[in-house]
Amino acid sequence: MAEAKKYPAPQGNPETKPFWDAAAQGKFMIKRCTACGEPHYFPRSICPFCFSDKTVWEESSGEATIYTFSLMRKSPAGPYAIAYVTLKEGPSLQTNLVDCDIDKLKIGQKVKVVFKPTEGAPLPFFTPV
Repeated sequence: MAEAKKYPAPQGNPETKPFWDAAAQGKFMIKRCTACGEPHYFPRSICPFCFSDKTVWEESSGEATIYTFSLMRKSPAGPYAIAYVTLKEGPSLQTNLVDCDIDKLKIGQKVKVVFKPTEGAPLPFFTPV
């Protein structure tokens, strides 16, 4: 029987604590600026668009589309895929694509967030729908 992959626990800080607390409940959070209305990821208190500090937490649908990806075939841990995905809400982020046949991945493919356990908060990854 294959041993489950172990992921390192994320290192949080007071600014990202709400993100990791929500992840523990299976929620993927982003920030939205109330001054300019733009959503952003990674969650931070200053808007990267207008530099306002008027940002609020918002739960993402966790739905995204693969913008681009790269396959890593030679790795001690075995082959894996990294990607940029664009959330339904607008922001793009870099992630690993998991629980899939990496040879069947396609740009434009729909994916959704999945959380993998660690010794701390679970880590968000994406998998094809």
